[in-house]
Amino acid sequence: MPRLVLVNPQIPPNTGNVARTCAATNTPLDLVGPLGFELSDRYLKRAGLDYWPHVNLTVHDDWDAFAQHQQALGGRTIAFSTSGTCRYIDLDYQPDDWLLFGSETDGLPSTVLAQCTRVVAIPMNRQAVRSLNLSNSVAIGLFEALRQLDGWPAS
Repeated sequence: MPRLVLVNPQIPPNTGNVARTCAATNTPLDLVGPLGFELSDRYLKRAGLDYWPHVNLTVHDDWDAFAQHQQALGGRTIAFSTSGTCRYIDLDYQPDDWLLFGSETDGLPSTVLAQCTRVVAIPMNRQAVRSLNLSNSVAIGLFEALRQLDGWPAS
């Protein structure tokens, strides 16, 4: 089962929506600090509704702490970025992949992108928009990985 990683998320409702998606798909969620909010934030809780107890959540203080954790568990790091070198649907996902998404305002830092196994992009009309909403991008990427891996949770 792939894992979802948010690096420096800034907007509580986006993170809450991602947590809800993780609960719905039994996908582990890793948050990499610094976070732009407190985990006790009411907007975060509201967006995640009562699904937080069903989220396999791990919080890392910073990128170095996450990288150490990820290396110990193994698997590829797949970055989602507008600067991706291939389309997200052209990648063959593996069960131990870590799907990384950056902050709503800055995306993933170049130092993080340089350390990732692959950098993929979600095609979009870049003349009209800079990027998609974080929680939408997460759902698009995660559901493609689950589709390929036949990783749907039991109903």
